[in-house]
Amino acid sequence: MGSRLGGVAAVKLGSRSSRIAVPTVWIAMLAVLAIAGPMQAQSDQCLVLGSPEFDTRINLQDNSTSDATFSIDARSTSAAAGDGVFSESEAPTRTSPSNPFAILTESWGAGDFWSDSFSVLKPLAQSGASYQETAAEGNKPGRDSKESSSVIVPDKRPVDRNRNIYYKNKLEFSLEGGWLPINIPFPFDFLLGSGYNFPGLYYTLVPVVASVRWQLDDVGGPRVWRGNWDVTFSGSVTAIPRGAETRYFSYMMGIRRNFVPRRWTVVPYLDGQLGLGEIDAKGPLGVAYAQGQNFTFTLNLGSGVRYDFSPRYGIQAGMHYMHISNLYLSQPKFLNYGINVYGPWVGVNIRLGKHQRGTSR
Repeated sequence: MGSRLGGVAAVKLGSRSSRIAVPTVWIAMLAVLAIAGPMQAQSDQCLVLGSPEFDTRINLQDNSTSDATFSIDARSTSAAAGDGVFSESEAPTRTSPSNPFAILTESWGAGDFWSDSFSVLKPLAQSGASYQETAAEGNKPGRDSKESSSVIVPDKRPVDRNRNIYYKNKLEFSLEGGWLPINIPFPFDFLLGSGYNFPGLYYTLVPVVASVRWQLDDVGGPRVWRGNWDVTFSGSVTAIPRGAETRYFSYMMGIRRNFVPRRWTVVPYLDGQLGLGEIDAKGPLGVAYAQGQNFTFTLNLGSGVRYDFSPRYGIQAGMHYMHISNLYLSQPKFLNYGINVYGPWVGVNIRLGKHQRGTSR
């Protein structure tokens, strides 16, 4: 009588008379197993269906109730056919030495024949796992959003080139000069109680100023006031082609405001400097309206525009005012008249050191 238990073929022999045909059955089964699949072998007490991955034994008894023991991957399962009770227990797979066909099964299992018989199960499991993993990766939340967010969208807004010119801690060397032939009264006479009296001696000054400019901050501020500050340290030599004196040396310090509208290439500025100097005074020599002593003070005010060819080189042009006097230090013996002139002003600017990109607000 033949039956199927858990998807594995099992054979039940009910009487001892069937043992007579066992040798003939063995030979026939070996021929069938060599062509169709796993080998089935029957001993006097058990029938073995086996491979390295799948080993099944059926213990045959003379009585009507037979016990079948199945061993799959080192796990044995016992089933009583009479009562339908199953039990599982961990047990290593063993092959009885008295069973020659079990030994033959082990020797054949070492080859590719038996591994190929159940190899059809492995690709299905692997393909199913890979499919689940692929589906899980595809369904991860936010994956598409992350990949789409990695796409860089170019900024089409115009670039503000002034960010490379006006920025914090930038150092520049500046060489400036002017021609100052226009004489005026001292603009701050109202602070001294004077009446804007104009002396009768006219001057023309030709200063040459070398400066180091240090920009204090990046471009920022309200729209009208937008720009940055720099401080200036200067030394100058001034020729006096018209006037009582002939030359003037001075040292000055000051501050400048650069007005930097967005994307303007020409930038306005305002600056002011205070310093001290030495002049070859002619007042003590009796020259009318000349300066009363050699030691003097100076005030410089300027306004203009600046254009930069690149972050390193730029030029400027504007108007400049220059005042020289001794603040009445020679009074009362020598009257202090002072010099007040203004005129056109030009200069060049050269960046010192390496370029450092600034930020603009």
